[in-house]
Amino acid sequence: MIYVPSRMGQLNRRALLRQLQRLGVASRADLAKSLGMSQPTAGKIVDELLALHVLEEVELLSANGREAGGNTETILRGRPGRQLRLNQSAARLLAIQLGVHTTSIAGLALGVPECDEWQFSFFSNGGGSRPEHYWEQKLSGLSCNFAGEKLLGVVMSVPGVVDEAANKVLFSPNLHWTEKVDLVALVQRIWNVPVLLVQEERTLALGHQLANPHEDNFLLVDFGDGVGGAIVMEGRPLAGTLPINGEIGHTPVLGNHRKCGCGAIGCIETLVSTSGLLESFAAASRNKNTAWTHFSEHILKNGIEPWLAQTLDAAAIAIASALNVLGLRRVVITGSLTELPPSVVAHLARAVQAGSMWAKFGSVECLAAPRRRSAGLVAVGIDRLIVPEAIPQKFSVIKNNSTN
Repeated sequence: MIYVPSRMGQLNRRALLRQLQRLGVASRADLAKSLGMSQPTAGKIVDELLALHVLEEVELLSANGREAGGNTETILRGRPGRQLRLNQSAARLLAIQLGVHTTSIAGLALGVPECDEWQFSFFSNGGGSRPEHYWEQKLSGLSCNFAGEKLLGVVMSVPGVVDEAANKVLFSPNLHWTEKVDLVALVQRIWNVPVLLVQEERTLALGHQLANPHEDNFLLVDFGDGVGGAIVMEGRPLAGTLPINGEIGHTPVLGNHRKCGCGAIGCIETLVSTSGLLESFAAASRNKNTAWTHFSEHILKNGIEPWLAQTLDAAAIAIASALNVLGLRRVVITGSLTELPPSVVAHLARAVQAGSMWAKFGSVECLAAPRRRSAGLVAVGIDRLIVPEAIPQKFSVIKNNSTN
């Protein structure tokens, strides 16, 4: 069992873990000094987290074969050369990406993953009229692969409008069956551990911020099966009074008559999602070969054609409007647009700058970045399971085992 300490203890734990996330590897003394924390306090927290297998000790060797960090002024007595890092040796979290077409799962250690590597996957929408039963059956069939792991919990990235506090999907335009089931209860029938639902774009934003800790204020826009956004301000995801923000994909575009999965007509994601772009490409080129790779090759050969320019300009208007309202100057683009020739994101960036008020006084950045969903789910697991600010009554004591 994991003992939940006082609020001050949690704040100290949170500060130490976040510092170790930034540093990657550090000694006890280095952590204490950088945080302005006494060495006994830092040492106690470290010992607790080592006992819980949240941290691990490693010996780092320098180029000449000697132990790195051997300065006796920065290493506590009795532990020469021993450094600390987030546990990278064992899976402590089960990550699930519930995508529109595919569900992917993986066991994640707490060290920040360099890239997304999913171990297993299956269709999200199988099973005909009862997709939730098919989904649970597939998930249960894979549970034996994680039977030996001492999981702290399950963290799940889900699309749509998600009430993370209530752990519930309120509305999912592209995956409606998730609105009608209790996903948390379903997963807990397989793994008897805490389960957290996280809106997918918030997951990506947290992953980007964890991998780039100097970036504290940005709007992330992800393009794929849909189009969504997430806002990070002062190093934290924006949280309003309603469990909804960043819904850029459902901004209406005048003259667009395509029906969206949300039930509205003309949403921008019907134009600039993967399927929307391929539909427009097929209509413009009269070419039956609408594979994504062929589309990319076509752009490389022919440049940004008028129909694509108009689509990107429409997306840029929505993004620039969000920047003007929020008072931000940095946009992070992830997903399918980054898989196309660089000229696509470059055109989008110029259009965003043209519509941004701040560009008249200063610089506005629009950059492409990889999806870091695994890192985002690790960040959620650390913040809400290991060092939660507010501890849910249901899981005031966190079980340190899983049953299948």
